[in-house]
Amino acid sequence: MGVKIGEIIPESAVEKISLETLSGKVIALDAFNILYQFLATIRGPDGKPLMDRRGRVTSHLNGLFFRTINFLEKGIKPVYVFDGRPPEEKRATVEKRMEAREEARRMYEQALEAGELEEARKYAQRAATLEQYMVESSVQLLEAMNIPYVKAPSEGEAQAAYMAVKGDAYASGSQDMDSLLFGSPRLVRNLSIVGRRKLPGRKEYVEVEPEIIYLEKTLKGLGITREQLVDIALLIGTDYSPQVRGIGPKTALKLVKQYGSIEKVVELERITLGFEPERIRERFLKPNVTGDYRVEFGEPDEERVIDLLCGEYDFSRERVQKALRELDKAVKQMRGRTSLDAFLQG
Repeated sequence: MGVKIGEIIPESAVEKISLETLSGKVIALDAFNILYQFLATIRGPDGKPLMDRRGRVTSHLNGLFFRTINFLEKGIKPVYVFDGRPPEEKRATVEKRMEAREEARRMYEQALEAGELEEARKYAQRAATLEQYMVESSVQLLEAMNIPYVKAPSEGEAQAAYMAVKGDAYASGSQDMDSLLFGSPRLVRNLSIVGRRKLPGRKEYVEVEPEIIYLEKTLKGLGITREQLVDIALLIGTDYSPQVRGIGPKTALKLVKQYGSIEKVVELERITLGFEPERIRERFLKPNVTGDYRVEFGEPDEERVIDLLCGEYDFSRERVQKALRELDKAVKQMRGRTSLDAFLQG
């Protein structure tokens, strides 16, 4: 779920944008994050995901294919960054999430049996699980579409942030705020959930728009350094460390600004931590990333895309062919260029 620092992000650091604002820019997307969004939202009224004739979930492929085409139609150049091996410190978080999903799955089955479809859909979204075959099929689709992807040695968000810091991407794209802790100069949110969104447990909808959160403006607005932002995160809880009881984002900000560091907070406020702050801090300041990647776009292999989506996963051939034609047309018209190669080389 990521670190919960949203409520202390200054308004001055957040810019509401349209997808067109990102035209011509490379966005390094946290692939697992966006695939989970597709798995959670692309479901029927009863909460069941899209499936093929063999019962394999295809919601992730549906979202990945059509959303990627939408990105390209808007001129956005997406690069999907997949997680590698999670750090040892994240094991407890991973296990806790698995338990929560299993509980949500049980609640979903109960709600479905009782005919409570709205409740069933809510629990189904919480139970969404990204299985290995889903990751593999996503990679196969990206290869067929000739969309670049990167396999991170560890955390995908850290790798995406590294690419943005290097200038190989304009921004990282994720729903989680961890990207800022990893040093991404810009974090783009809401790319996969633009439009009307139902509020949980209520019969109300809100308009969801893409937004950019700027790291430098965040730090300046809060009057802190990036290292101190990480220390604030350590106090309120991260994927690698538990929350310090009784300390929320605003209190953590106040304490870190007052004392300068989490070590001083612990010493002077007599707080007991269940982890080594320096070790966890290093996970954000010096994450395990790689420079061995290439951000190159190529012409999609339409036959391979159709074989995968229609032949293997039962997508509508007519719909897939129509989407591929729309992609070709949109790219050729982009910025007055007349060929896909011209766009890809730009």
